[in-house]
Amino acid sequence: MSADVIRVEHISKRFGPVTALRDINLYARKGEILGLIGDNGAGKSTLIKILTGFHRPDEGRMLWEGQPVELRSVTHARSLGIETVFQDLAMVNDLPVYLNLHLNKELVHKPFPFLRRKEMQRRAREALDAIGIHIPSVTTEVGNLSGGQRQAIAVARSVTSNAKLLLLDEPLAAMGAKEGGLILRLLTQLKERGDIAMILIAHNYSQVVDVCDRVNLLQHGAITFDKPCKETSVTELLDLVHAEYRFNGVRTASADWRKPDAKTA
Repeated sequence: MSADVIRVEHISKRFGPVTALRDINLYARKGEILGLIGDNGAGKSTLIKILTGFHRPDEGRMLWEGQPVELRSVTHARSLGIETVFQDLAMVNDLPVYLNLHLNKELVHKPFPFLRRKEMQRRAREALDAIGIHIPSVTTEVGNLSGGQRQAIAVARSVTSNAKLLLLDEPLAAMGAKEGGLILRLLTQLKERGDIAMILIAHNYSQVVDVCDRVNLLQHGAITFDKPCKETSVTELLDLVHAEYRFNGVRTASADWRKPDAKTA
C-alpha cells in the first residue's frame, strides 16, 4: 500500500449538548477500499460530512496527502480531489448520460457559448469504457436506465473529476443483487487501478468483507474496530455491532440479524 491519501486524528464534533463524534482516528490509502460500518446514529453521516467539507470538526486535525489541511467548504474539498456518491443521486433524469457526466463542467465553443456535444459524447464514452461501465448509448436519457446503471454513472462522474478520494455513502442501499453486483465490480476495478482511495459505507457486511481491504466500526461516535477484511468475518462484525444489545439483556425480534445479508448499518 502507498502513503495515506487522507488521515484524521482525534476528530470530535458536537451539536449543542450532543456529541456526534469523539476522538475519531481514521485513514485511507491509495488503492484501498475502507469499509465503514455501524448502527444508525453511530456518527457515520457526520464523519462523511466532515470529510467532504460540509461540517468543520470542533477538535482534531486532518492530513491530506501528508499535509495538514482545514476544509473550508465542499467546493474546497472537491478542488483537492474529494468526491462523494450518495444513495440519493444528483442526476437529471431528463438529460442524457453524457450531459449528466458533464454537469457544471460542460464543454463550450469559444467565443460563442455553444455546447461541444460531440466532444462531450466522445469523452463520456471513453470514460465509461475505461472503468467498464456498459451503457449502450451515452445519448440515452438517465431516467431510462436502471438504478445500478445510474449509480455507476454517478461513480464515473466522480472518477472523471480527477478524484483522489471517493466517499460512497450507502450506494448499494435499496438495490437488488444484480444491480449491487454491478457497483461492486466497478469498485473492484477502480481499486485495481490503484490511483484512488475509497471509503464505503454499506449495510451489507458480506459485501464489505468481499470488496473492502479494511473495515472500521463506528460506535457511539468513536472507531472501536479496525481490521483487515481478510482477518475478520461477517459473524465477527455482527457480533461486535450487536454486543451492546446482548449485554443489556435485549434479544433481537428476528434471527435475520445473524444472516450475512442482514442490513445492520
